[in-house]
Amino acid sequence: MEFLLEIMTEEMPSSHVKLALEQLSNLFEEELEKERIKANELRTLGTCRRLVVLADLPARQKDREEIIIGPPKKVAYSEDGRPTQAVLGFAKTNNVSVEELQIFNTPKGEYVGLKKKLEGRLSQNLLPEIIPRVVGRLTFPKMMRWGEATGRFSRPVKNILALFTGQPLELACFDWPIRPKTFGHRLHAPGPLTVSCWQEYLKALENHYVIIEPQERRRRILTQAEKLLSPLKAELYPDAELLEKLVFDVEHPLVIKGSFPEKYLILPIEIISTALREGQKLFSVVRQGKQVPLFIGVADQIADPQGVIKRGYERVLKARLEDALFFWEHDLKVSLKDRVPQLARVIFQERLGTYLEKTERLKKLVSFLAQHLGEKANLKNLVLAAELAKADLLTEMVREFPSLQGKVGGLYCQAQKLPMAISRAIYEHYQPVSLEDASPSSLGGALLALADKLDSLVGALGIGAEISGSSDPLGLRRYAHGVCKIILDHKLRLPFLSLVKKSILLYQDKLTLSPKEALNSCLNFISQRLRYIYERFGFRYDLINASLGVGIEDIYLSFLRLKALDALQSHPEFEPLVLMVRRVNNILRGQPAFRLNPTLLKEKAEKELYSTFKIIKENATPLIKESEFLRAQKMVFKLEVPLNQFFDKVLVMAEDKKIRQNRLALLNEIRTFLLSIADFSAIVLEGDKENRRAAAKQ
Repeated sequence: MEFLLEIMTEEMPSSHVKLALEQLSNLFEEELEKERIKANELRTLGTCRRLVVLADLPARQKDREEIIIGPPKKVAYSEDGRPTQAVLGFAKTNNVSVEELQIFNTPKGEYVGLKKKLEGRLSQNLLPEIIPRVVGRLTFPKMMRWGEATGRFSRPVKNILALFTGQPLELACFDWPIRPKTFGHRLHAPGPLTVSCWQEYLKALENHYVIIEPQERRRRILTQAEKLLSPLKAELYPDAELLEKLVFDVEHPLVIKGSFPEKYLILPIEIISTALREGQKLFSVVRQGKQVPLFIGVADQIADPQGVIKRGYERVLKARLEDALFFWEHDLKVSLKDRVPQLARVIFQERLGTYLEKTERLKKLVSFLAQHLGEKANLKNLVLAAELAKADLLTEMVREFPSLQGKVGGLYCQAQKLPMAISRAIYEHYQPVSLEDASPSSLGGALLALADKLDSLVGALGIGAEISGSSDPLGLRRYAHGVCKIILDHKLRLPFLSLVKKSILLYQDKLTLSPKEALNSCLNFISQRLRYIYERFGFRYDLINASLGVGIEDIYLSFLRLKALDALQSHPEFEPLVLMVRRVNNILRGQPAFRLNPTLLKEKAEKELYSTFKIIKENATPLIKESEFLRAQKMVFKLEVPLNQFFDKVLVMAEDKKIRQNRLALLNEIRTFLLSIADFSAIVLEGDKENRRAAAKQ
């Protein structure tokens, strides 16, 4: 049955709209599940002025069976089995006969009780309770309260439309207007519209200049732009972020083509596109990858017959491009090298010093990375790139367009005829800005970006910075994700533990945590973010734990371990291996480490185990060093038979102290070797899940 909800507001930022739609989807699913209502379909969509939920819901809750516990059995019946007054009263209260009562085993013993079937409530009665709960839990970066209303929201709420099976729902929500109406475009058709279902709602809005489907608005923008540019053999300069923003900034997209003077084409396309985007949310236009003096704008209008919107765009854009051209020519009069000393007056972080100090740390970190990766031939360029990386913060261009930092430095390096390796590294060193963003394409850019992000992360964690929930003012998650993504994307084999220690050491006495505390804080944080990344990749949580349980001394190695575990999880010998490891761990639990003496191995089974283990270790160790975990794990499967024979035929906890300690030492060597591959004890088997389900039911 159809459920339609529209929350109509004053114009919201596109970021608030997308955030709200995601929350509405999650919160409705959560609240419906609590009420035992399973939606056949649930969608969220909307514009800058309305948030919409469309769902197909059942008519009522699922019925449920409830066990009502009464008095203890020994109180309910006398010694001769007759019902006492206690059980008679319990039966009367619940409108049943004593014969209908049952005996239930509980943790406290046997009790009298009954199973009662509770009929599900109607959805139309539950939705008026669910809607205010969901709306009340919506959060935005900035929220406001207005007038006499008690609720807080991104922008003033103008109306709430709530329909179920075509009928308006009676509800109250923070004193906001609740009316069975919607409204058309705010400029061209602002009047009320009466609707009774989704199809009517969709058609009424479209007839009144509102395109409610985001994908349809996106399609119209791209189609109109292509129609305008195709005759010119030109196309939009790709900008997915701007397109996404514009899709949620308008209710009826009108695409407008404009132009600007050709003299500004001497500016790099990165600068022109930024001036267009940040000034007026305009797209650059390219032909065969090169900027042409055109732009594409998107207005929330029906038409622009007099060209008023187009001329407005052009007038403002010309002024911004004139500024950009002035900054470009003015900045190039001073080399980046000459700007570096001035970084001493630019604060990186109040408690962590200046950008000049950060620059010195970056030079040493990239040198450390280059040497460990065998990039000594490129060391000079890398160190110079690190020295110049932050100099563009002092340029007029970056002051005007902060989003261009890094890119401007790379472009100025290029214009000042520095080697391409240096300009490319500087250009890319702020990448990636998110897990969806691309890592630097060049190795130099990757190493400089890695050093920069790790330095910022270590500094923030080293002064005790923390994150809570969605609050992350210093961008710690972003730095950690960047570090992990760069290493994984470039398959960098790095001594990560040593790299973090080096970064901590370079801060000297600026950190408030001790070096050990800072190291643990950083490694724990990186491990958490790695776990998040691996979960996004689709790996099982227990396999992730098994991989990360070995440590992250080499992050890329943890990924290779995880891939090998994932590939082998369905192997018939995988579960026996896990059970074998558990048995070894159980025996060794609480035992000190002993030294193995092979001459004390007397029994045939223990000799065969040691011999097999020695051969496997000798053959698997080189594979582990070469990251061939799949082959190494397959070799370990061969330990199962001799280990089982050892447990069947040898008494580990022998009375002879030396024999007992030697057998424990053999098992400990096996455990230590297995830990070099993965922490198999962290893996959850199907039987474990069944046991947990059974325990949960009791």
